[in-house]
Amino acid sequence: MAIGVAAASRRIIDSVGQKHVYRDVFEIAVVAIAFLLYFLVRGAVVDHEAKALSHAVRVISIEKKTGIYWEPRMNDAVIGHQALIQLLNAIYFWLDFPFICVIGVWLYLFGHRHEYTVARDSLLASGAIALVVYYTFPLMPPRLLAEHGYTFVDTLNKYTHISYQADSTKAFVNPYAAMPSLHYGWAVLVGGIVFWTARNWLVRAVGLAMPVLQFVSIVFTANHYVLDAFAGLGTAVLGLFVAIALQAWCYGAIRRLVERLLPGDGRAAGTV
Repeated sequence: MAIGVAAASRRIIDSVGQKHVYRDVFEIAVVAIAFLLYFLVRGAVVDHEAKALSHAVRVISIEKKTGIYWEPRMNDAVIGHQALIQLLNAIYFWLDFPFICVIGVWLYLFGHRHEYTVARDSLLASGAIALVVYYTFPLMPPRLLAEHGYTFVDTLNKYTHISYQADSTKAFVNPYAAMPSLHYGWAVLVGGIVFWTARNWLVRAVGLAMPVLQFVSIVFTANHYVLDAFAGLGTAVLGLFVAIALQAWCYGAIRRLVERLLPGDGRAAGTV
């Protein structure tokens, strides 16, 4: 009797564990395909140099009129300070997609599935919104204006070997996708999720620091305009609204439907 109960329990545990494995594989596949499509589409819209330059001139004009054309002074301030340049370059590169992946793994594997889902949906939704803007409003970043009479220095290209513009990643990169700055917008989203989720104050401080550090890096390295950061913030907020709407109106209905059709599987699957 006891042996039979133990065997039955083991089968149930194995079945639930197997369902979790399937869910994990499905989750990884969905996120990987979504981000691959994002970068492929983003990199496909690159043949708008004239429009991108015209839009850059317009953005600079707006910033001059509003008193926020800080980019030349900020970029010039770091030239000649090698350690500071390397730090800003590292922040720009590593605090974006690589660090976001680390945070995603932490949320997913260590008991923060709800926060993970909100973060995932916010990033994917804001990325989709950004793709529309990249296509309709190509914008040449400051670092590429050096060829058009401006004095900006591309610090990543000139002073370091890490760059999103490497030959191996050119198919995924659109040099005219400056607005909105998802470097900044995603730093706000992920930093906010980290601050909300973590209980350790040191980790929460990292969450608070992410938007500040990324704003400084995108401007000092001549990769974005100040207006790009504002646009990135707006895009991130819209993405968060989409994620909240999915939580409020979609996922509950999906779970209830799955539980009605497959009661055991629905309960074992956990949250969306």
